[in-house]
Amino acid sequence: MDCVSRNLLRLLTDKAEEITVLFPQEAHTLVESINVKSMDMKSQLYNLEIKKKGVTEDGWNCISCPGGLTAEGKCHCPTGHILVERDVNGTLLSEATCKLCEESENSFTIANALGNRCVQCEPTFINTSRSCVCSEPNILTGGLCFSSTGNFPPRMISAARYGDLGMSFTSEWFAEYLQSSAAACWVYANLTSCQALGNMCVMNMNSYDSTTFDACRLFQFIFENTAGLGTVHSVSFWRQNLPWLFYGDQLGLAPQVLSTTPLPTNFSFKGENQYTKLKFVAASYDVRGNFLKWQTLEGGVLQLCPDTETRLNAAYSFGTTYQQNCEIPISKILTDFPTPTFYDVYLEYTDENQHQYIWAVPVLNLNLQHNKIFVNQDSSSGKWLLTRRIFLVDALSGRENDLGSQPRLIRVATQISLSIRLVPNTKNGNIYPPLITIAYSDIDIKDPNSQSVKVSFSVTYEMDQGEAHVQTDIALGVLGGLAVLLSLLKTAGWKRRIGSPMIDFQTVMKFLVYYAGDLANVFFIITVGTGLYWLIFFKAQKSVSVLLPMPAQEERFVTYVGCAFALKALQFLHKLISQITIDIFFIDWERPKGKVLKAVEGEGGVRSATVPVSIWRTYFVANEWNEIQTVRKINPLFQVLTVLFLLEVVGFKNLALMDSSSSLSRSPPSYIAPYSRILRYAVSTALWLVIGIIQIVFFAVFYERFVEDKIRQFVDLCCMSNISVFLLSHRCFGYYIHGRSVHGHADTNMEEMNMNLKREAENLCSQRGLIPNTDGQTFQIAISSQMRQQYDRIHETLTRKNGPARLLSSSGSTFEQSIKAYHTMNKFLGSFIDHVHKEMDYFIKDKLLLERILGMEFMEPMEKSIFYNDESYSFSSVLYYGNEATLLIYDLMFFCVVDLACQNFILASFLTYLQQEIFRFIRNTVGQKNLASKTLVDQRFLI
Repeated sequence: MDCVSRNLLRLLTDKAEEITVLFPQEAHTLVESINVKSMDMKSQLYNLEIKKKGVTEDGWNCISCPGGLTAEGKCHCPTGHILVERDVNGTLLSEATCKLCEESENSFTIANALGNRCVQCEPTFINTSRSCVCSEPNILTGGLCFSSTGNFPPRMISAARYGDLGMSFTSEWFAEYLQSSAAACWVYANLTSCQALGNMCVMNMNSYDSTTFDACRLFQFIFENTAGLGTVHSVSFWRQNLPWLFYGDQLGLAPQVLSTTPLPTNFSFKGENQYTKLKFVAASYDVRGNFLKWQTLEGGVLQLCPDTETRLNAAYSFGTTYQQNCEIPISKILTDFPTPTFYDVYLEYTDENQHQYIWAVPVLNLNLQHNKIFVNQDSSSGKWLLTRRIFLVDALSGRENDLGSQPRLIRVATQISLSIRLVPNTKNGNIYPPLITIAYSDIDIKDPNSQSVKVSFSVTYEMDQGEAHVQTDIALGVLGGLAVLLSLLKTAGWKRRIGSPMIDFQTVMKFLVYYAGDLANVFFIITVGTGLYWLIFFKAQKSVSVLLPMPAQEERFVTYVGCAFALKALQFLHKLISQITIDIFFIDWERPKGKVLKAVEGEGGVRSATVPVSIWRTYFVANEWNEIQTVRKINPLFQVLTVLFLLEVVGFKNLALMDSSSSLSRSPPSYIAPYSRILRYAVSTALWLVIGIIQIVFFAVFYERFVEDKIRQFVDLCCMSNISVFLLSHRCFGYYIHGRSVHGHADTNMEEMNMNLKREAENLCSQRGLIPNTDGQTFQIAISSQMRQQYDRIHETLTRKNGPARLLSSSGSTFEQSIKAYHTMNKFLGSFIDHVHKEMDYFIKDKLLLERILGMEFMEPMEKSIFYNDESYSFSSVLYYGNEATLLIYDLMFFCVVDLACQNFILASFLTYLQQEIFRFIRNTVGQKNLASKTLVDQRFLI
C-alpha cells in the first residue's frame, strides 16, 4: 500500500462513523476503491459501513440504524416490523431496533402505515380468518376481509353510466370501493361505508335497474333488508345508518310530496313582519362518505358561475326570479373539483312559536333512469321519482385505470333550478316544499384547455294559474259576446247607410271587419286589465298572496296581445281605406259680379261675358282640408319621447322586474332580475294611456280653447270662403258643412272683408246656420237613393279619364266636358241645399239619444233626405282627428308587440314613430289623389 492509501485508510478509520452517516453510498464506493491488502482491515471498514447512522423520526438526532436507510436518511425496517428509537421514558437509544409485530392469536397486531406502532388488525380480518391475513377463499376488497360464504349478492357491476353519451365503462373508483362499501354497509352497518355507497349511487344518477347489481341496486337491496333498523325522524324513506336518497318508487308519490303539506311559515314583502329570506342549508359529505359540515347555500355553494356575493345571495331573496348563465372552461372545473362533494339540502324555517326547524328539499334529477326509462323527463309529475342528494361535478368516476390520472369523462350539473310554489288561495304567504330540478351533462375529455361547458342556475316562483285562466275565459266570453252584438249593430247601421237591405257576401265581410275591431278592443281590455292586476297586486302586496306567472305561463297572455294587435291593425287599415275613398265635393256659392268684354277667337271681335268666379278659394279650402286629414288630438312625437323618457330615464321599467321591489332605481352592484313580459306590457300601457289621456284633455280643455282649434277653424274658413263641403262616407250617408257666406259673396277686397267681419261680430247680419236664425253649420246627412243616383250620374262625367291629373294630356273636348260636369255638380248640389228639387228634397231634425249612442239612424230616407243637426262636428270621423282612440290603441299595441319581441323600449319607440310617419305619409298622399279626383282640384295645387 502506498503512502497516500495508508493516510486515507487511517483517516477513514478515525472518521468512519461520520462519513457513513453523511455519505453512506460514497463510503462504500471509497472502500472498494482503496487498495487494501489486509482483508481484516477491509472487513473492519465494511463493518463500519454497515453500522450506518440515520436521522431520527423527529429529525432532532442521529442514531445507528440496524438496517438500511430510506431516501430521507432515516432508519428502515423490514415489512411487519416497527422502528424503536427511544425507550419507554423517551430516552434516545444508542442504536435503533426493528421489532416484529405479533400476528398470532394472542395479539393480532400489525405495523401501522407509518411503521412506528403495532396496532390491532382490521376487525374484519380477525372475525373472518382469525389472523391478520385475508387468505382465500375469503374476499379482500377495499382493505377489508369478508367471508365468501355470506348471503351478500355475488354479482356487482362497477360500471359508471353516461346516458348523454350513450356509453358506460368500468370506473376505477367503483371497482376499488363499491364492493367494500356495500359489504361494510350490509354486514357491519358501517355509517361511513353506507354514505360512500349512497354517494356512488348518486354518481350513477340514482338510476335503478332491477336486472343488474350496480351501486343503486345494491343500495336498494340493503335498504329493503334493513327494515328492522328503524327510521330517522319518522321518515319512512330514511333508514337508520343509511343516507336518505329516494322518496320511493310508487306512482303518484311525487305530487303528494310536493303539494300535500305546506311549509308552516309565512312570507311577506312589506310591513313589520317582513320575511323575504330563503334560508337554505346543506349537509355536505365527501366522496368517501365522511360528513364534512353544515353550511348555508349563500356564497354560491350550488352556483358554478362566479359573481359577487351580493348577486349570488340574491338567489335566496323570496319573490326574486333569479337567472345565472355562464360558460366555464373544463380545465378550471378539473382544477376546482378534483373530487365531488355531495349535498343534502334543507330549508330552515321558523314556525308560529318562533321555533326553528329544517325541511328536506326534494330533488328532481332529469338524468335518473328507472329500468332504463327517463321517468323524470315525463310531463306528468305522477311518474316522477324524487331523490335527495346532489353534487355539482364528478371528475372521479370517469377515471378508468388510475385514480391519479386525468378522467376520461366528467359529469357536470349544467342546469340547476330551484322552484317555489305558492299555496292556492293563501293570504299569508304560505308555500309548498321547494323543488330542486337538476340536469347533468356528460363531457368527453379530449383537450381540457380548449373545451368549455355552459351552466345555469335559476330560481323560479309559480302559483296555480287555473283560476286566473277561468276568470280570463269568462271575461273573454262575456265581452266577446257583447262585441258580436255591437258588430251586428254596426253592420245594420252600415246596411242602412248604404241603402241596401240585402245580406250578401259584402255584408258578411263588413261584419267580420267590424267584429275584428271590437274583438281587438276586447283583447286589449283583457290584457291591460290582466297586466295591471299583476303589477298592482304583486308589487303592492304585504303578505304574499300572488306570484307572477312564469315565462311559460305568459305564452297565453302574449297570444292575446298578438291577437289584439293583429285585429286592431286590421281595423286601422279598414278605417284608413275608408277615409281615402270618400266622396267629397266643394260647393262654391260665389256668383259672378257682372260682365266684361271678351275677345272672340277666330271672329276678330269682342262680346260681353260673365265675370268668372275665382277658383283660388276652392283651392285654398281644399288645401286646408288636406292639412287636417292627419291632425290628431295628441302629438305623436311627444307621446313616444315622453313614454321613453319615463321608462328609461326615470326608471319605470324597473317596475317590470320579477322581484318584490317597487323602487324605480336599482344600484349597480345589486342583482337585476329578468323582466316579466306581463309587467313590461302593464307598465308600457299604463304610461302610454296616461300620457295620451293627459294630452287629449290638455288639447280639448286648453289648446283648442286658447290656442288653435283646426276643426272649427276649417268650418269658419268655409264660411269665409263662401264654400260648403258635401261629403259622403257611405253610399247614402255622409256629412255636410254649410259654408255659405251670410254676406252674399267672399271674393272681395281686404276693406270689404274686414267690414263684413265687423258687421258679423256686432250681429248686424244674419247667422251662419243652414236654418235661418241658427248657428248650425254641420250636419249628418242621410240621402235618398234618387238623390244618390243623380249624384252618381254627374260624378261619372266629372271623374272621366281618371280625374284631373290627366287633363293636361287629354283632348280639349274632354276637358270642357269635365269643366261642364263640375259646374253641373256645383249647381245641382247648390240647388239641392236650396230645396229646388222637390222630388229630392230634405228636412232637418235632431238625432234621438239612442241613435247617438248606437251610432245608427232609425229613420230610413225614402222620399226625402234627412239632415241631422250635428254640433259635435262628427265629420271628423273621416279624419285622423275623429279616430284618436283607434290610433292611440294601435300605436300602443305596435309599441308593445315590438317590445315583447325584442325586450327593447328604445327600438320599440323608434319603430313606432317610424310607422306613424309612414302611414301619415300614405294617408296624405293617397288622400290628395282622391281629393283631386273627386273635386276636380289639380293635385299640383295641394300642399
